[in-house]
Amino acid sequence: MRESRSEEVAQLKTYRAWDAAVRSFHWINLLCFLGLVALGLAILNDKALGLDREAKILLKTVHVWIGYAFVLNLVFRMLWATVGPAQASWRMLLPGGRRYLEDLRGFIADWRANRPRQYIGHNPLGRLSVLVLIILLLAQAVTGLILAGTDLFMPPLGGWLAAKVAAPGVDPASLVPYAPQLYDATAIAAMRGWRSMVAELHEIAFYGLLVTVAVHITGVVVGEFREGTGLVSAMITGKKSLSSPPVDDPEKR
Repeated sequence: MRESRSEEVAQLKTYRAWDAAVRSFHWINLLCFLGLVALGLAILNDKALGLDREAKILLKTVHVWIGYAFVLNLVFRMLWATVGPAQASWRMLLPGGRRYLEDLRGFIADWRANRPRQYIGHNPLGRLSVLVLIILLLAQAVTGLILAGTDLFMPPLGGWLAAKVAAPGVDPASLVPYAPQLYDATAIAAMRGWRSMVAELHEIAFYGLLVTVAVHITGVVVGEFREGTGLVSAMITGKKSLSSPPVDDPEKR
């Protein structure tokens, strides 16, 4: 038993998987996500929690500031996928490319046959998961920035929206949340009409993210035990130790 274990360890080869920029994005994104989820759930359940107006404004304000960090982090990752190294690129991150369908079919067939393929980066199903995550993250980012302007008159749209809804003679810069006496009744009613659609999209994307993240974590756990590629440790160290040649080795594609 010890000899077979030693042979297995000896056969392992270490590959560079994710650089420091990608790993930093991942953990910052996780922290922002957890903070936004906690605050978002509190805001959605403000009445059940007995929150008064000032407490709700405070929660929304902190929610928006974490949202800014979330958006900047997401923008950075998208830029890094454009200018960064091969393992961080869009080609290795998202489904697509000349051989993607072939890789997907082969991955599923080998998985069913209990001989899972090993990858330096994401496997084909993982890349599909990443695509869904990015779409939902972008939806959250865009709708969240819009709502920051409608609810709290915060950047990037807050100044413009304040100018649209301020009552005659009221300085738009003086507008504060939940102060109807400062708003033009017609303008604020019109804004609330389309704001409700944005808020609904934001909430749908929120619950979609919860489901997708749960699926993502399940996939990581299953892959960790089934493929033995050290997915979690690789997101800390940046390296994977694989027992067979990776399908997505950039030097062989």
